[in-house]
Amino acid sequence: MAVQTANSRPSGTPLSPLELTGRARTHVVPMGEFGCELEPQAAEALRAMRAAAADDGIDLQAVSGFRDFDRQLSIWNGKFRGTRPLLDVDSRPLDAAALDAAQRVAAILVWSALPGASRHHWGSDCDVIDRRALEPGARVELLSADYAAAGRYARLSQWLDAHAHEHGFFRPYDRDRGGVQPEPWHLSFAPVALPALNALTTNLLFDALNGVELDGREIVLGQLSDIHARYVAAVAMPPAAALAARAVSRATRPA
Repeated sequence: MAVQTANSRPSGTPLSPLELTGRARTHVVPMGEFGCELEPQAAEALRAMRAAAADDGIDLQAVSGFRDFDRQLSIWNGKFRGTRPLLDVDSRPLDAAALDAAQRVAAILVWSALPGASRHHWGSDCDVIDRRALEPGARVELLSADYAAAGRYARLSQWLDAHAHEHGFFRPYDRDRGGVQPEPWHLSFAPVALPALNALTTNLLFDALNGVELDGREIVLGQLSDIHARYVAAVAMPPAAALAARAVSRATRPA
């Protein structure tokens, strides 16, 4: 599937159906310092948050930002076929060949979004680490234990709890709500993400998947309403402070 691109887009414009489902990248800009792309407002806010974290001795780095539909489709099909790691809720490896199609779909959804339904499509979401806490040469891994009290990113996690909302960010996967498992590394820029969440309907997902070579397609389409309810809608809502902080920032910016 060809992903549409463009040179410019008015800031604050609502995401189109193609942008919401990762089939266009007209709403994101490159962030060279991170090697990823984000929606322009989210990019500006992340840079400001990174500077604030640096003042407190934390090297906040985004290791994942915008992800398009085709990339998410490749991840999904790889996990379904067993060519990518498939994990259970406790992050233990599963043998895809030992599971039937419905079990594979259920296992994938624990840690990976359905193509078209990933928050990373919106350009509002990113995964972050504290680069300073990562040993030289160590591979970047996103593990819940690293963000716990005794983990390598404990200081980052505590800092985010105290300050992320000041820059418009929050954690959508803060706890288990019966769908996606907690992801303490995953941040969402509220002013873009909340409207996107409200706009991403089951019908829009169905249209995005129409004609796509998705492994487990029949099962997914038969469960699409439940998948939307459990794995798209069942997330934390942004605190009012995250939205208010951005509103104040834009109101006070010099003309």
